[in-house]
Amino acid sequence: MIVRGCLLLALLGAASVCAADYDILIRNGRVIDGAGNPWFRADVGIKNGRIAALGSIPANATADRTIDAQGRVVTPGFIDVHTHVESGIEKIPRADNFLLDGVTTIVTGNCGSSEADLAKWFAQLDQLGLGLNLASLYGHNTVRSEVMGRANRSATAEEIARMQALVDKAMQDGAVGFSTGLEYVPGTYSSSDEVIALAKSAARHGGVYASHMRDEGPVILDAIHEACRIGEVNRMPVQISHFKIDTKRIWGASDKSLALVEEYRRKGVDVVVDQYPYDRYSTGLSIQLPTWALADGQAAVKERLTNPGTRKRIAAEMEKKLREDGYDDYSFIMIASFRPNPAYEGKTISEINTLRGRSRSVANEIETIFEIVLQGGASGVFHGMGEVDVDRIMRYPNTAIASDGGVREFGVGMPHPRSYGTNARVLAEYVRRRNVLTLEDAVRRMTSLPARTFRFKDRGLLREGAVADVLVFDPAKVTDKSSFTNPHQYSEGFDFVLVNGKLAVDEGKLTTARAGQVIRRGK
Repeated sequence: MIVRGCLLLALLGAASVCAADYDILIRNGRVIDGAGNPWFRADVGIKNGRIAALGSIPANATADRTIDAQGRVVTPGFIDVHTHVESGIEKIPRADNFLLDGVTTIVTGNCGSSEADLAKWFAQLDQLGLGLNLASLYGHNTVRSEVMGRANRSATAEEIARMQALVDKAMQDGAVGFSTGLEYVPGTYSSSDEVIALAKSAARHGGVYASHMRDEGPVILDAIHEACRIGEVNRMPVQISHFKIDTKRIWGASDKSLALVEEYRRKGVDVVVDQYPYDRYSTGLSIQLPTWALADGQAAVKERLTNPGTRKRIAAEMEKKLREDGYDDYSFIMIASFRPNPAYEGKTISEINTLRGRSRSVANEIETIFEIVLQGGASGVFHGMGEVDVDRIMRYPNTAIASDGGVREFGVGMPHPRSYGTNARVLAEYVRRRNVLTLEDAVRRMTSLPARTFRFKDRGLLREGAVADVLVFDPAKVTDKSSFTNPHQYSEGFDFVLVNGKLAVDEGKLTTARAGQVIRRGK
């Protein structure tokens, strides 16, 4: 008898030199490839961090680990293009809440705020070892603060040149694009020409322009025009962040805002949007104050709020805007995090106002807001959107799913549930229960659509040669547990999560693996 291959080596005591065909072999699954195609039955073979085979893999193929995906789907790992993980991921580099929601890649540095020195930060993250892949935009508010502080004025030509140089360096250091947060200080004080000039520095390197626009309510159409014009002038892709209608008085206006996005696409501007599947947003409480009152730093804000005449003017503008937006009081705002007094977390401004011994009136609630801002401010959850707009934006084919969330320390504060349950909620609520999306299209919005916008060439699709960021789950069981009243609950149902070919979640449980990578543009 002739003995060949591994059997002969085993007889000679050298079995260790015979590696298995695959590191991980996933059998019997329904593959959803991420492109929007109908599912198909296939096996997936993973070797050295990449998809080595996709199709009918011979029964005698060997693997270090075989996963039976019978009754489950196999998809690319989800790509969340709108996160804010700075300062959180350093504490929890595994990013548990994202992994358990099926996310294998995130883009941070959104809304104009990023790390100022990306090269230094990326090196720090490389040393830490990440649980998932991370890319970053470079923020307009960050670069403007570096050069101009929080000044409420136009940039000079010399200041624009200095900011352009910083954007250029950030792109060379690996940023995937340039972001703005034009509702926030200090970006709100900039002109469109300033933003165009800075975005141009990112466009030269093939970067994306991602914008939290100047307005998401009454003048949203003007804001869309501005965002798209910046992309059009610089010939760069545009990602409009957390697309919504955030003003009660005009709920339903998403038909007009989406039509304008489509108009620009027909003109040849590569503009897409992203969305989280909730009717509430989250941001700092100080957003309620007029932007002029927030200029020049906390000391200047304090000075304005302690000047009786200025305080009265700010209060009058706030009450006027509240009424114009369609609200009777500030009960639509719940405090998410307030370090000076955590007892406020989970309570509305109206409730806190009562706790402070005041009668319920808009004037008194504004005084409560002032007191919180003077104590350092708070983050809040705002019930500002209507379901008609959430649904309509969800149905728009060029809407990616993104959380606008961060890495969460379990049990701390009352954060928006989007940090825990965004993707599971889309699959459970908008696919399974309400049939707003098909499963294949929902997966596309979480994988190949964001990947193509940010030019992640080897991610977002299941195909041979692609990076093995892979999920295995039963779509009938995936559930978002996190809620506004009990946010610290992980999603359930993502049975296996692979990051760069390593199991980060195994049978629904987190592993110790931290196989994530910093994704640098052009690398």
